[in-house]
Amino acid sequence: MLFISFFCSCKHWLIWQVHFFSFFLFFFLLLSEVLVEDSTACFYKALGQLQEIWDSIGIPEDHRLQRVQVSGCLLDMMIAEEKSLKERLLKRIDSYQKEQDTLIKELKLEPFLEREETTMLELEQDLQTQIEELKRQKEERLQEQKLLQEQDQKLCEILCVLPYGLDNDSVLSIEELNQFRNYLAALEETKASRWEDFVSTKKQILLCMEDLGHTPETDFERDVVYKNEETFCLSLENLTALKNLLLQLEMEKAENEAVCKGLRSRIRELWLWLQISTQEREALAMFMTGSKAKIRKVLQLDMDRLEDLRIQNLKKMIEASKVELALYWEKCFYSQQQKEAFTYYYNEDYTEILLKLHGEEIVKLKQYYKLHKELFEGVQKWEKNWRLFLEFERKASDPSRFMNRGGNLLKEEKQRAKLQKILPKLEEELKAQIEMWEKEHSKAFVVNGQKFIEYIMEQWEMFHLKKDKEEQERQLKKNQQTGAEMLYSSRSKILCKKQGLRPNSSGKGYKVTKLYLVKKSDSCSEKYCLGKGSKNIQNGSLLAWKV
Repeated sequence: MLFISFFCSCKHWLIWQVHFFSFFLFFFLLLSEVLVEDSTACFYKALGQLQEIWDSIGIPEDHRLQRVQVSGCLLDMMIAEEKSLKERLLKRIDSYQKEQDTLIKELKLEPFLEREETTMLELEQDLQTQIEELKRQKEERLQEQKLLQEQDQKLCEILCVLPYGLDNDSVLSIEELNQFRNYLAALEETKASRWEDFVSTKKQILLCMEDLGHTPETDFERDVVYKNEETFCLSLENLTALKNLLLQLEMEKAENEAVCKGLRSRIRELWLWLQISTQEREALAMFMTGSKAKIRKVLQLDMDRLEDLRIQNLKKMIEASKVELALYWEKCFYSQQQKEAFTYYYNEDYTEILLKLHGEEIVKLKQYYKLHKELFEGVQKWEKNWRLFLEFERKASDPSRFMNRGGNLLKEEKQRAKLQKILPKLEEELKAQIEMWEKEHSKAFVVNGQKFIEYIMEQWEMFHLKKDKEEQERQLKKNQQTGAEMLYSSRSKILCKKQGLRPNSSGKGYKVTKLYLVKKSDSCSEKYCLGKGSKNIQNGSLLAWKV
């Protein structure tokens, strides 16, 4: 009732203000019934209190209208302020959305799904929460990206490779970060593999340098030996250079070993040639193994010393070479013509060149003998048996063999028979081997300047000729002896009559100074000289006379 009486006393413009407030209340009613009820109650209560105050004070109507206008202005200001708040809210939401879009683009994420039927304040709150989360993710990624880049930089410096291609102003996505991690893991494996190769190769290089007494000469060698291993660049170029350095040192070491081996071989030869004492040799025993630079130096000095002695004893050395050369001539069954082909053998001008020529000829003969060793050994075996056979044949024709005791004659006969079987068998085997060798080498195998088969035939032919000659000589000698015996028989009878000698009935023989015994048999007669001295010759089949 107070509200109605109050408005009745106002003029028409006051009625408009009341309508405005009614419209305002109706608008709030549409928004929220509870809010409108509370607002209306408050509004009426406030108007009632104002009316009572104004009545008690006695404020005129025009002044009351002025005060009502002030309240209308306050509402206008309130509406304007809320509109401004809404506009600011919309601007902030737009800014947040732009910032969110930028962060999503930087982080390469999918856009967030907005909630349905949300207010601007809720939207703002959601955007703020999402932006904070995106900023947190960005910070974490940037921090991890920085750490990965630092790790990449260290690995690149060690491995001497280009850094991972990154834009410092961009933020890596989760997938890109995983790729970066995998790349760095692969680099770590490469580093570990190269580091193992480097350490192993360096160890071998240091051992080779120690053996060779090698001092680092180049900057690279000094870096390998003296530089801190952790700072050594493990690039492919450096590792290749490292391998090449090791290969070079190993070649030098192998060469050094070969040189030391040659020096030792030469020293041993000089020991033999110079007839160095065992005590002097033992002084060098500790240097006869190994190939270090120190050992090589000692061996070189000792060899030089022995070479000086060798020069001093050059004549003795050349004579020893000639003996060795003659030995190989014999082993290789050289003919006289082949021997004479090496004219330096007969040179007596003892020089270093002459010794070298003899040494080269000996090496050539050694190789020739080694190449045909099997055949030469077969020929030597045949020669040995052949000489033994000739010796037995000689003994077989020697009458004194019948004077031997102990069964030697029977043994010799058995050996001679055995050799008569062995020789043809050896000849057949050698013939087959020689034919195979000649077919393989397309040249003739010669012994003493002629084919071996011809040589064997010649030896047999010479043997038979000699046998025939000896047989003829024995026959001639037999004929001469028979004539002499007949002549002596007639002369001895005359001599006995003159000196009055008679046969000794007691069975004792004559005293003579030299006797010839003639053994009479059915096939032939053989004469033996018994030598000087007194002999009692029994009467029988032996005939004696004084010479």
